[in-house]
Amino acid sequence: MNTAHGTRPARRALFVLGAGAALAACVPSGGAASAASAAGPESPASPTASPPPSGRAREASRRLRALESEHGARLGVFARNLDTGETVVRRADERFPMCSLFKPVAAAAILRDHDRRGEFLARRIRYGTTDLVEHSPITGKHVAQGMTVGELCDAAIRYSDNTAANLLLRELGGPRAVTRFCRSVGDRTTRLDRWETELNSAEPWRVEDTTSPRAIARTYTRLIVGDTLSSADRERLTGWMLANTTSGERFRAGLPADWDLADKTGGGAYGTNNNAGVAWTPDRAPIVLAVLTTKPAPDAAPDNELIAETAELLASALG
Repeated sequence: MNTAHGTRPARRALFVLGAGAALAACVPSGGAASAASAAGPESPASPTASPPPSGRAREASRRLRALESEHGARLGVFARNLDTGETVVRRADERFPMCSLFKPVAAAAILRDHDRRGEFLARRIRYGTTDLVEHSPITGKHVAQGMTVGELCDAAIRYSDNTAANLLLRELGGPRAVTRFCRSVGDRTTRLDRWETELNSAEPWRVEDTTSPRAIARTYTRLIVGDTLSSADRERLTGWMLANTTSGERFRAGLPADWDLADKTGGGAYGTNNNAGVAWTPDRAPIVLAVLTTKPAPDAAPDNELIAETAELLASALG
């Protein structure tokens, strides 16, 4: 964990997960992720429980359409100020390749379902060079001694280490365990079917390994400020996400410097470039953000500028 985020002011938040979901008061005690929620899983078929869009939100939606056209991309957005319910959406219910956005969900499944006595994270996992896949900056350095489950969670989230993610999936019983976890918290959209790095192939026709902006935003909300995890596990997961190292040219480049950010990035073929998480304004208002993008060509480069510009627009509309 990045110790710069070790102690944070208490914050009070009301968040809306969807129509039929209760408003929940979040009163952390000290740590970044301590929160409690009375909300249960919403029905995806229910109407959205948010106030009519303000002028700022309507203007943001208009500008998102323009950004999508300017960048030659497909742009999916779900963003909500969890205090006010103000929401900005663009293609929020369309499927996009998930890529590495699954990694915090896998870590949450480890925390909730396997670390009930607080001992599983300390378990040392052995692996060999044949287990290493592309982009394994942390696991590649520790083949000789192995890594603990907690260290693998940290590597998968903070550095998007793909071998670490695969080893976590192995402990869970395979990629479909992530799908089952999502269903257990009311997410009927998000699904994981393959391992790293095959899951990043991102073909436009593929349903496997996809999510939607609305679905992943709501799932992250449950994990970071909801009651899906115990307070200690919520604290731990959010600490890993606060210390993320991969969004410097994406969300972090577009959000105000004085906002805290617990997030995860992802990328793949067809210019797929994703960023999702929860940000906190200086007055502690939590804002959930999910921005997912693709481009038509299989070899298209990821467009970090599009993510950053979208984040800046959303901060202006919702902050």
